[in-house]
Amino acid sequence: MNASTQHSNSIDPAEAAHFGALAADWWDPAGSSAMLHRMNPPRLRYIRERIDAHWHGNDTTLKPLRGRRAIDVGCGAGLLTEPLARMGASVTGIDAAPENIAAARAHAERQGLNIDYRAGGTEQLAAEPFDLVTSMEVIEHVSTPAAFVAALAALLAPDGLMILSTPNRTPLSRLAMISVGEGLGLVPRGTHDWQKFLTPDELTAHIEAAGLRVIDRKGLSFSVGHGFVLSDSLALDYFLTITR
Repeated sequence: MNASTQHSNSIDPAEAAHFGALAADWWDPAGSSAMLHRMNPPRLRYIRERIDAHWHGNDTTLKPLRGRRAIDVGCGAGLLTEPLARMGASVTGIDAAPENIAAARAHAERQGLNIDYRAGGTEQLAAEPFDLVTSMEVIEHVSTPAAFVAALAALLAPDGLMILSTPNRTPLSRLAMISVGEGLGLVPRGTHDWQKFLTPDELTAHIEAAGLRVIDRKGLSFSVGHGFVLSDSLALDYFLTITR
C-alpha cells in the first residue's frame, strides 16, 4: 500500500462531516472557527520565520514564496491557504470535506486569488512535489496518523519544508480545548478527541519513520493579555518544522 492510498484510508468520514457542517461560517471571525482566526497570526509568524530561515530569505520581502509550490493539507475554507498565496506561492489546498472546498473557492474568488482547491485525499497529488507542505491542526483528526505523515512525506520536494501543528496530549490541552473550549461553546462540541492528540515525541517518531527529520519545535500558548502567542512551552499546542 503506497503512502497516498494510506492517506485516503486515514480520512475519518465522521471528522470530515463534522467540519463540513461548519463550512458556511468558516470565514466569520466570531463564528464556529473563531479560535482558528485567533490562532492564525502566530501561525503565520512562525511559518514566515521558518520560510526565511530555510531559503535564506529577507523578512522584509512581501513574496517570500514567489516561484515555489505550496500545499495546505486539511485546508478547511482556506484561512492559511490564502496567506500562502499572498506570499507568492502557487498554492494547492486540499480537504476531505467538499463543503469546505466550496467555501474556500468562493472566498478566494472574491479575494481575486488563484488557488487550486481540491476535495478528497492526497492520492490525487502523488506525482506533484511541493516546496512547502503545511497541515495545521489536522493530524489529530485522522484515523491513522502514521499513514497520514507518510502521505505528507510523499508530497515533499527534496529541498522542501514541511510545517505541522497539533495539540499536545497533556492535562492543559484537555482543560483548555475540551473542558473550557468546548464546554463554554468557544469551539463546537465534538471537535476534539483528547485521546487522539499526539505528543511531540509521538509525532516525531512518525516523521522519522517516514524518512524525514524534525529541525525545529515551537509551542503555541495562550495569554490572557495577548491571546495566542508563540512560546517555548509545547504543553498546549506546538509546531514542528521538518525536512528530508
